[in-house]
Amino acid sequence: MTAPTKTVPTSTAPTETALGLTESRSTGGRILKAVLYLLVLIVFGGPLLALLVSAFGHVKDPTQLSVIPSGITLDNFQVAFDQGVLTYLLNSFFVVGFGLLLQVTVSVLAGYALARKVFPGMTLVLVAILATLMLPEEILALPLSLILSDLPVLHFNLIGTLAGMIVPLGAWGFSILVMTEFMKDVPRELEEAARIDGAGDLRIFFQIILPMCKPALGVIGVFGFTMIWDQYLLPLLVSVDASSYTLPLALRTLRIDPDVTPGVVMAAALLALLPSVIVFLFFQRSFVSGLSSGALKG
Repeated sequence: MTAPTKTVPTSTAPTETALGLTESRSTGGRILKAVLYLLVLIVFGGPLLALLVSAFGHVKDPTQLSVIPSGITLDNFQVAFDQGVLTYLLNSFFVVGFGLLLQVTVSVLAGYALARKVFPGMTLVLVAILATLMLPEEILALPLSLILSDLPVLHFNLIGTLAGMIVPLGAWGFSILVMTEFMKDVPRELEEAARIDGAGDLRIFFQIILPMCKPALGVIGVFGFTMIWDQYLLPLLVSVDASSYTLPLALRTLRIDPDVTPGVVMAAALLALLPSVIVFLFFQRSFVSGLSSGALKG
């Protein structure tokens, strides 16, 4: 005689999520969740899709932007290049390349000093760095333009040069604070053991501290690239003619040009969007690892 099989009823009781919320497994709950996901996709993905379609389409009127492609053409990119977009793109790459290199260098050195050294006024320095993140760019615009027009001590005029866009980006409070917090968590036993072996500060920094902060370098690399690439106010203060425009600043010029169609503007906007996406994908593993490490430490 075989034992009767037991059927396990499907549970529709709500389950608890990682945030402490309840997630219902009922049909109504799943439908509601699918609708919410669809709305989020439309809100965030719709503009990007319209940008992509319009960049490769024939768009003469901004009210005709659509997410449904009606034809594919490269004419918009050709006109954009004729308008000097390639020069503006190269200017942006020049500024972001040297600016990010300078910013990362300053951040790791300042983070090492703040995290591993003790000196008078260290708390005031940290407060001053944190205060720079609280000030809007508009407040700093006037004093920044005065400093760039007559650089202290050196008395150089950086207005109208790409160097004037790079120098102010060399120190960013966010990157310095991220590197400081990561370097604080490096075990001091490793540093003490290296000093016993005769290692100096530079060797400890390059061979012990810095390799253990690779996730932090990915975080400040992605955020730093995006911050520099999206700069609008600083190029606006420094540039005196179109030859030194960066791509975000050139987008404004294209948008107000009556002879430039919306499709050309969308093509230039797509070129401005792609580098940030590529950099994020390239540093994705380090970026996610850095954020996860910060979350676990917190």
